[in-house]
Amino acid sequence: MNNIPFNKTKIVATIGPASGSKEVLKNLINAGTDVFRLNFSHGSYDDHAKVIANIRELNDELDTNVCMLLDLQGPKIRVNMMEDNVILKSGNEFIITIDEMKGNEKMASTSFKTITNDVKVGDTVLIDDGKLELVITEVREREVVTKVIYGGPLKSRKGINLPDSSVTAPCLTEKDLKDLQFGIQNDVQWIALSFVRAASDIVELRNIITASGKDIRIVAKIEKPEAVRNIDDIIDVTDAIMVARGDLGVEIMLEEVPMVQKSIVMKCKAKAKPVIIATQMMESMIENPRPTRAETGDVANAVLDGADALMLSGETAVGAYPVEVIKSMVNTIASVERKSERIYFNHYLPDENSSLYLNDTVILSACRMAKAAHAKAITGMTQKGYTAFRMSSHRPKGHIFIFSDNRPFLSTMNLIWGVRGVYYNSETTTDDTIDDIERILKERGYVKPGDTFISTASMPIHERGRTNMIKINVVK
Repeated sequence: MNNIPFNKTKIVATIGPASGSKEVLKNLINAGTDVFRLNFSHGSYDDHAKVIANIRELNDELDTNVCMLLDLQGPKIRVNMMEDNVILKSGNEFIITIDEMKGNEKMASTSFKTITNDVKVGDTVLIDDGKLELVITEVREREVVTKVIYGGPLKSRKGINLPDSSVTAPCLTEKDLKDLQFGIQNDVQWIALSFVRAASDIVELRNIITASGKDIRIVAKIEKPEAVRNIDDIIDVTDAIMVARGDLGVEIMLEEVPMVQKSIVMKCKAKAKPVIIATQMMESMIENPRPTRAETGDVANAVLDGADALMLSGETAVGAYPVEVIKSMVNTIASVERKSERIYFNHYLPDENSSLYLNDTVILSACRMAKAAHAKAITGMTQKGYTAFRMSSHRPKGHIFIFSDNRPFLSTMNLIWGVRGVYYNSETTTDDTIDDIERILKERGYVKPGDTFISTASMPIHERGRTNMIKINVVK
């Protein structure tokens, strides 16, 4: 058994200049990282390929299943290149043009070439995560005239948000399609789709992945008002959700974000879909070795809400203390999970109209039994992961161990709350399989003699069907 922290709430670390080396990646894994995010808004294919190779080597060396999340840039609207030291002054006119130019205090070019078709007089324009606010006073053929409401410095490549406008840009850009093929060819486990607006965006991405023959799961990033309005349909068709609070907090009223976050987490747990909370979790640790009290509280509240994973962005990508921020988050998560009972035992009733109703009932019964027996662990077997997702949604207090001979999927499961994947490829009797599982858990130090654990499986084992069996065990 390694000494890597064993929290149930997972940690996603974004890779960047501060964390791309094999040595730092190793330190991040040992500190408690479960998922590495590859941000395709930055970096070359060669850079990302080296990181992917390093992660795979480290998984082999450390006997871990850390997974990779490729985050597509999406149709991010940006200001193009600006002159140095540009400052927009409140009350002044400022023009946004689709023509190529180097921006100054009076005018800037944008990467969004159909902006003049999608906005109208009176719409708000927010730049640099809302630090700059403008209002549109005139729309011309190739430019948008605005009045600066709140000014400030404007640097190159800063993001533009149009919260009052219906943006028609495609969800998958040409760059995204190329990046997606890179991810498919390199067998990443998860793809995050940015600026999702409707379920059809997920279906479009799913069709491309399915045509490739790969089993790559999809994370829908919720950062647009349309996505919040369509959240139920999006949850139904995606594999996981990310509450991307950065752009979301600019696109909707900032004070609405906390309740939107809580609502989405509740909906995802009920549908057995993992949910990631992202953006500014420990932002101050980009420059400081300790988080603020407010950041620690933010992390703790996300854990209490029942998020599957918490994501770090700049903190690990460009920050001065990438390993320290993981350790700090691990400590906060561990404290909440140790001291709060409200996280656990969310026993959702199965849908009687579902074709998997009987299977879901067995999994629910196993989780209820685990609670009654104070089980240290609950185990399952899977090929595609349905049991893992469903079991996790009930939030048992004992650790969830999912055994599978599908090696790539062992890493996929590393995003799911409470789940640890274990490679197992024997096809013997059910009793022999349970004995093997007990032996493996004992050898790795997860259980000890006298502990109780719950086993679930499909009988007969060799048919690899849906979960239909529960057994309560006392470790010998």
